[in-house]
Amino acid sequence: MSEARQRILETAARLFAERGYEAVGINELIEKSEVCKATFYQQFRSKESLCVEWLRLEAAASEQQATALLDRDLPAAEKVAIRFDGLRNFLKESEFRGCPFSNTATVIPRDSDAVGVVQEYKANSRLFWHSLALQVHREPSAARALGDAWFLLFSGAVTEAQNAKALWPVDSAKAAALSLCGSSKP
Repeated sequence: MSEARQRILETAARLFAERGYEAVGINELIEKSEVCKATFYQQFRSKESLCVEWLRLEAAASEQQATALLDRDLPAAEKVAIRFDGLRNFLKESEFRGCPFSNTATVIPRDSDAVGVVQEYKANSRLFWHSLALQVHREPSAARALGDAWFLLFSGAVTEAQNAKALWPVDSAKAAALSLCGSSKP
């Protein structure tokens, strides 16, 4: 990856996370990336294509963390706790900015290429919870139901923590998620 492309992506990641995709303009991205307009357009055909690449990188990083957690030799309840604790830390560090995928999905046109990236990310997120639930229930339909419950608790915790600018939704969702696997503590 070229240095200019990397700088643009890093700048976009920071600005999109801080203020949201819709609130950041191309001229600001160019200025803060310290590239000229021609260089920006050599790297990305549009702000939307930059957004798609940013979301893909975010999704890849999340997928890597999820896979590493699934592969750890820990009880499922401990993995659930780790995932919710990671969410708690992310929300606190990001000042409750919430899920970049959900936030972006609310402001992009329906025909945007970014929609597919968001949908794939959400599907993979749900699949993570299903895979983890298989460590609790061997029967696929029971694991799917548990995984969906965990996914919804996690997603809802993100949204409500963002809305309330508080961590209690994550803590409550974590407690509920742990109770679903038969443990109130990891």
